[in-house]
Amino acid sequence: MKKYIIQKSPFIVPTTDGKLIEEHFGKASDGNCNISIAHMIAPPHWSEPFQTPEFDEYTFIIKGKKQFIIEDKVIVLEAGQSIKIEKNTRVQYSNPFEEVCEYIAICQPAFDFEKVHREEA
Repeated sequence: MKKYIIQKSPFIVPTTDGKLIEEHFGKASDGNCNISIAHMIAPPHWSEPFQTPEFDEYTFIIKGKKQFIIEDKVIVLEAGQSIKIEKNTRVQYSNPFEEVCEYIAICQPAFDFEKVHREEA
């Protein structure tokens, strides 16, 4: 019995804001509720509303910069840096910069639209 899975066709999460989300493992791609791993590309001047998710989120920046507002503190990460944001923390993700931001996001338990708790814009 094979004890590994190679993901060749990640689930492309439909978006309306220009951000590319390729979920390699998680609820949408393989039904895994314990963890999600996604490759993301955020275009320049992209942002999401504030949210208070019920999962930990780890972000590793591959290229560009990404801004985080974590409970009123502004943090900017650059390529090669990473962050863990604990569940039940109010956060806003954005790329207010001129270049694309490419990154990996890992959520534990897996990302779930019903547990992200995005605020109304």
